[in-house]
Amino acid sequence: MVQKFDFLVIGSGLAGMSFALKVADKGQVALICKTTLDEANTYYAQGGIASVMNKAVDNFEKHIEDTLICGDGHCSPAVVEKVIKEAPQQIKQLIDWGVDFDKNTSGEYDLHREGGHSEHRILHHKDNTGAEIQLSLVEKVKAHPNITVFEHHFAIEIITQHHLGQIVTHQTPDIECYGAYIMNEKNREIGTFLSKVTMLATGGIGNVYYTTSNPTIATGDGVAMAHRARALIKDMEFVQFHPTVLYNPNERPSFLITEALRGYGAVLKNGKGKEFMYKYDKRGSLAPRDIVARAIDNEMKISGDDYVYLDVTHKDPEETKKEYPTIYKKCLSLDIDITKDLIPVVPAAHFLCGGILVDQDGCTSINRLYAAGECACTGLHGANRLASNSLLEAIVYADSASKHAISVIDNYHYQLTVPFWNDEGTSFPEEMVLITQNIKEIGQIMSFYVGIVRSNLRLKRAMARLEILYRETEVLYNRSVVLKEICELRNIISVAYLVIKNATLRKESRGLHYTVDYPGKNQQENDKECVKKII
Repeated sequence: MVQKFDFLVIGSGLAGMSFALKVADKGQVALICKTTLDEANTYYAQGGIASVMNKAVDNFEKHIEDTLICGDGHCSPAVVEKVIKEAPQQIKQLIDWGVDFDKNTSGEYDLHREGGHSEHRILHHKDNTGAEIQLSLVEKVKAHPNITVFEHHFAIEIITQHHLGQIVTHQTPDIECYGAYIMNEKNREIGTFLSKVTMLATGGIGNVYYTTSNPTIATGDGVAMAHRARALIKDMEFVQFHPTVLYNPNERPSFLITEALRGYGAVLKNGKGKEFMYKYDKRGSLAPRDIVARAIDNEMKISGDDYVYLDVTHKDPEETKKEYPTIYKKCLSLDIDITKDLIPVVPAAHFLCGGILVDQDGCTSINRLYAAGECACTGLHGANRLASNSLLEAIVYADSASKHAISVIDNYHYQLTVPFWNDEGTSFPEEMVLITQNIKEIGQIMSFYVGIVRSNLRLKRAMARLEILYRETEVLYNRSVVLKEICELRNIISVAYLVIKNATLRKESRGLHYTVDYPGKNQQENDKECVKKII
């Protein structure tokens, strides 16, 4: 089956849906959803979206400085300035689309403050901002006549010259994207979706790790597909661990305890009930995420405890329940009353600062292919993302990409010689446990060896074990019919490889990449080496 669309959007979070809405008046749009339209990383973003709103006390320069400091010298200053200065306009667009941000009794936006921010500038909707944004955009997408939504469809590969029989390498000039092979999960039929422009907005990689705040669909599909197509990938070593997810070993994904709770006044304490963050940073519990995550990791190793605590019992109980109803209800379901009890928390894989390298128009190194949101590496986050800058980055880059795509799409035509997908597999896997166990094993390898604190020995051991799993999986993939589960496993392996490879290349500790072999700052400047294409 062949279908043709002007714009093919893979991913239905804020980046994907906002891009779709902004280009839909120019042509027909296919929006590919791995599960349902409302299931995306965006939905699970509790905290909010950062923007300079109260100019009486805040300004762009402060937000820029906070972002650069948090990024540990690895941000692109031009990108930081672009995103932060375009923020208010994009916030207005969200409001026009129906997003309802909380206001105070004076009718002004109720701005939160989170770790790393020097001012209150986080717009939010209670403690479920992501859900408010996601559901508001879902309604707009469903109402647009030029957007066709394909739920329960899985992108297997983006289509390039390779699928026309040409050899494509990192050195091949002018690689082009002609669309993607998409599987309908209900009947396992693999269709050829031809497009003039393709947008990857596939979200994060959290499920490469054993413990994550990401939904189960976050398996790094966009990064893996782009890597196989020979796109440039950058900064994969910078994986952000959210310092505070609810300690509940039987739950996956882990329930996020938003950083806004610490901005509200919650304090981190060890198993003895003692505050510990000032030992590590003068900002205490409001230090940036990488510092807080490492501090918690160290406290757990010193004590042998499986978690630390977050204490918000000193705040007004009614205000806490009003401001954080989702967290209150969740914890109460586990017999934890956050107005009276300490909240057990641990760090978990949360956000990828690197990804598919894009320019300021959201263009990847492959012609006609764009990327936005968490799967893209824009240069905004550098070595460590400032809290609540991610939703902002997603909508700003979706806007830039939409403008660029609209300006050039009339120059493109469909590549009508693309062949149908050739599924050479002959049978279903004998045992699905082979797939599920490999995914679990990769998660453990990554969490134990490529987590918050790393070493050359751990990275070497992780790569050696990953290579065994890679070989096993390729044999399984080649002899089996294509299933989403096998494709996700391959994608997880590809992403894990990229994280380990980039971490091995970075011979220093910077931001989220902390290694015991290079504990000092900037011991070796090796950005040029780390930017190399990973083969």
